[in-house]
Amino acid sequence: MQRKVYVPGVALLAALAAGCTGGSGTEDSAADAKTDEANTSVAAPGKYRTLREPCGSVDRGMLRDLLPGVATLPEEQQEKAYDGNAAVTYDTDRRVGCRWKVDSPGVTHDLKVDFERVVSYDSDVSDDDRAKDVYGKQEIAADLPTPTRSPEEGEGGAEDAGEGSASPSSSDSPTPGASKAGDEGGEGESAGRTPDSATSAGTGTDTASGDTGAQAPEAPQGLEPRTLVGLGDAAFLDDALIRSGSTTQRRTVTVVFRTSNVIVSVQYSEHPALTADVPDSKELQEKTQALARRLAEQFSE
Repeated sequence: MQRKVYVPGVALLAALAAGCTGGSGTEDSAADAKTDEANTSVAAPGKYRTLREPCGSVDRGMLRDLLPGVATLPEEQQEKAYDGNAAVTYDTDRRVGCRWKVDSPGVTHDLKVDFERVVSYDSDVSDDDRAKDVYGKQEIAADLPTPTRSPEEGEGGAEDAGEGSASPSSSDSPTPGASKAGDEGGEGESAGRTPDSATSAGTGTDTASGDTGAQAPEAPQGLEPRTLVGLGDAAFLDDALIRSGSTTQRRTVTVVFRTSNVIVSVQYSEHPALTADVPDSKELQEKTQALARRLAEQFSE
């Protein structure tokens, strides 16, 4: 019977070859994993993943001050007036709004709030950067006059404000990547809108109802449309006096601010019934800013 011959040297060589091959595969796999990890890195997401409920964001105390005509309504109608009307939106995690409108014999007050959560669909552009782009285009569309010291800044405010009072051509200026994100992310409809049109998309403005008129002279000196400091990451105020046909005048004050990847718009209008009555800029601006600051505090909670 013929016996098989065992050759130790050949077995050793085979074992060494297998070991070398196994080690090389492990190193290649680790390198591939690192490459895949680098390729899948994306820009940071925004701070906010959801939005606040808008109709419940304005407390009764502020509504009583902003909508004095509610007190003249029958008691059963007052609750409905304070509840407001929620805007119809398709994604409440992306955009919500609410409107309160109260007609009284002497004056009509109209209040709208609009919350928009901006999301970037470009992996190279963060949600915050995309929100800067959307906000910046809204500020440009508002066509603010040459920056002047805001009354709330006090002495030396223009110098202390720094970039906060600059035009959107500074750090908030649109970037090529952000613009691309807008085209892909469904947020493009926000770009380039004035505050009125931005709010109308969510809550319905007088423009949507066909009430267009000639714009009257600008707000009094010191109360002109301007950027604001100390409100969110960036903010501006617009003030427009519109003549309704050839009779009464309606003043609308709009404050828009950005906090991280959320843009908030507050629009407050007063429309007197008498042609001789002109709504006061200072009062409307103070009330609108007070509400905007209250909303900004809620987003910071």
